[in-house]
Amino acid sequence: MKEPLLDIQELSVEFPTRRGLLKALDRVSLSLAPGEVLGVVGESGAGKSLTGAAVIGLLPPPGRISGGQILLQGERIDNLPPERMRRIRGRRIGAIFQDPLTALNPLYSVGRQLVETMQTHLRLPDGETRRRAIDWLQRVGIPAAEQRIDAYPHEFSGGMRQRVVIALALCAEPRLVIADEPTTALDVSIQAQVIEVLKGLTREHGTAVMLITHDMGVIAETADRVAVMYAGRVIEVGPVREIVQTPSHPYTVGLMGSIPSLETRVERLRQIDGAMPRLNAIPPGCPFNPRCPNVFERCRVERPELMPALATQAACWLYDAASLPAASPVPSAHA
Repeated sequence: MKEPLLDIQELSVEFPTRRGLLKALDRVSLSLAPGEVLGVVGESGAGKSLTGAAVIGLLPPPGRISGGQILLQGERIDNLPPERMRRIRGRRIGAIFQDPLTALNPLYSVGRQLVETMQTHLRLPDGETRRRAIDWLQRVGIPAAEQRIDAYPHEFSGGMRQRVVIALALCAEPRLVIADEPTTALDVSIQAQVIEVLKGLTREHGTAVMLITHDMGVIAETADRVAVMYAGRVIEVGPVREIVQTPSHPYTVGLMGSIPSLETRVERLRQIDGAMPRLNAIPPGCPFNPRCPNVFERCRVERPELMPALATQAACWLYDAASLPAASPVPSAHA
């Protein structure tokens, strides 16, 4: 693997409450190489979006980083003052947010927002920035971009606004893009267009993309590697092909087994019984142990770290040689 562009080391995030501290991220470690797309998947509440927010320095208050560090091109960025972090956002880190309504200024035309972003970070002449703004709107699928560039956000549909947000995140050609559900509210043809834009950035500029999504179809089409999160922890990491076809962790097996297959007809899709634990009720040991079909005693008392497993790395005692011999093998996702 190339020298990482982004290196997240043992990142923990806490939220103080009246009943004490809630640990929302628990020693998360991830890395992205230049030109790589890392897909981050998991159920709602697993910590995917929170990881992205920590990287760009926009944790929702009163959340705070309580441990670990975040390195961008070898420079630590998690402890920078707000003004310094603001200069990094946009130029070196671009962000695509889930809700386009909150990401766009309703008082400015979309063209002005694109032009100001490029002028701030790229220092281009006015005529060039406007030309580039039109080009970016065309690249993300805005029809009649030359006429629509002076329109305001309320004059666009939800899907159109999402495309504008994507153009806004990419127009300064950042080295890293945090894409949080970038294809939400987009139809399939526009999804393909947006995916192609993201892939083009990685090819042409060596941009790294952290792609946070529930959509395994988008992950399979776009990502090089996948990180699976559960209850604020990374529980499996590996190449996208291996995660989809031969997952190692029982949770990932359940996720992949719940996806319909075009090759095999089944009467009913597999489901994962139970629900993810609340932050104030995460069980000791492996957080998945109350729902795991392969659970044994060690799972209930010791937390597993990522270890070699099949073709990936998984935080699961089934792959540790010191585990109990009674541990049963992980079932196939396509069984």
